[in-house]
Order: sequence, then structure tokens, then C-alpha cells
Amino acid sequence: MTRRGWALFLAMGLIWGVPYAMIRIAVEDLDPMVVAFGRTAIGALILLPIAVYMKVLTPVFRRWKPLLLYTVVEITGPWLLIGHAETTLNSSTTGLLIAAVPLIAIVIVTKLGHDRFDARRTIGLIVGFAGVAALVGLDFDLTHPAALGALAVSVIGYAVGPIIINRALADLPPMGVVTGSLLLAAVIYTPFAIALWPEHITADAGWSVLGLAVICTAAAFLVFFALISEVGPARATVITYINPAVAIVLGVAALGEPLTLGMLIGFPLVILGSILGTRRAAEKDAALADAEPPDRDEAVTRPV
Repeated sequence: MTRRGWALFLAMGLIWGVPYAMIRIAVEDLDPMVVAFGRTAIGALILLPIAVYMKVLTPVFRRWKPLLLYTVVEITGPWLLIGHAETTLNSSTTGLLIAAVPLIAIVIVTKLGHDRFDARRTIGLIVGFAGVAALVGLDFDLTHPAALGALAVSVIGYAVGPIIINRALADLPPMGVVTGSLLLAAVIYTPFAIALWPEHITADAGWSVLGLAVICTAAAFLVFFALISEVGPARATVITYINPAVAIVLGVAALGEPLTLGMLIGFPLVILGSILGTRRAAEKDAALADAEPPDRDEAVTRPV
């Protein structure tokens, strides 16, 4: 990997590990719906001039049905539900559980008949889900089952979203898909955000929402596209394994969250399981990435 590739890789690992801490700060003072609206609306407004200049929105909106489905499962649902979960959960715990997305993606793609389980993949799933079980069993306050349910739905949405991209939107410009989906999400959130808009927004909450929109959404996608261009789609998705570590460090160091036994046991198991479970697919992608478009039946994970 080139020096530029490493710089982009490290930047993405940091940028997409930060949202959990920012969401945690924002939802202390704002309704999660308002946080999600602010993030999508501001992010869309930043990317919109670029998308218009590149003339990539028209072909995307011609395929509005799969775009809307992708928006709901990848952005509208997860960003709202994660915010609700973080009203009761630590940001570091949330980040670690979202790291289970590759494991769910493996199961979904296999059940759809586009892949199969082998010994390595099976071991990876067992190890990864053992890590999730350690996190849930040791860290979760089971008096708040709604938070666990919200994260479970979010993880499934994040796993399904890339499959929709691969099967219905893969031939469209990524900038158009991202900008279009952010615009749709903002429109969906708007009436609810208006009804829940607070009389006063604290500085911490305001800066957190702005950071989510500018850094973790608009800038993140621009850097991610540059990373894909530099190192290919397969290697770019490896940031999925870096983000949880950043979430832990920020949660513990910046927000004073505890470093728990569940994290110490669950984090390495989830990451190891994800690596083992997706390794064969990643190797296949790496061999084809520079020569061919992505396989439509291959699940590609995307962080928050």
C-alpha cells in the first residue's frame, strides 16, 4: 500500500470510529430523531454541489425505488435506532456491537444461496458470535432490552444495505447514491424532527451534530471514495475492523466510559471472527478489484 493509501486508511479508521462518541454526546440533550435529521440534512447540503457538478443525481433518482429501500435500511433506520440505543448504552459498547455487521452479512449472503459455509467461515461465525455474546452477557443492562433490539435491527440493516447496492445500484455513481440517499433520509426525518425540535440546543449537542454531518458523513464519504480509488474496494473495507478500537479509546479516554470485561473478551473475538468469516471473500475481491466491477452477490460491509 502506498503512503497515500495508508494515510487515507488511517483517516477513515479514525473518522468512522468517532460517530459513536459524538452521538452519545448529542443525544444527552437532543432527541435522536433531531440528531439524525441534522446529520443527514447538513451532510447532504455539503455533498449536493459536488453531486450536481458531477451530474450524478439524475441517473440515481431514476432508480428511486431501490434507492429508497437502501436509504431506509442503511441510513434512516440505523442512524435513528443507534441514537436511541445510545441514550442508555455507552458509545464504546455500541461501536463494538456494530462491528458484528460482517458476521450477519455472511449469514444473509449464504442463506440467499450466493455463498456457502466452509470450515473457516463456520469457525469465524462461532468465534464472532461468542464475542457478541460476551459483550451482551457481561456489559448489557438487560432492563433495557429496547437498546439491544435497536442495535440488532441496525446491524441487520447495515448488512442488507450493501447487498441492495450490489444487486440494484452498483452500476451507478457512488457519489450520486450517497448524496441521493442522504437527501431522501433528510426528507423522511423532516416532519418528525420539526415536531421534536427543542427550544434550545446546547453547544455540546450542536457541535456534535455538526461534527457528525461534516466529518463523519460528508468528509468521510469523500475520503472513503479516495481510499477505494487508491487501494481497491476489498482492502478499503478492512477499516471495519479498526473502527471499534477507535470507539473504545474515545469512549474510555474522552467520555470516561469504563473499560469492561465484556469489551476485553468480546472485542478480539468479534474482530477475529469477522476476519476469519470474510477472509475468503476478501481475497476473491482483492484479486478482481483492479480488473472487474464488484461481484453483485458479494456482501461488502460499510461502517457507520
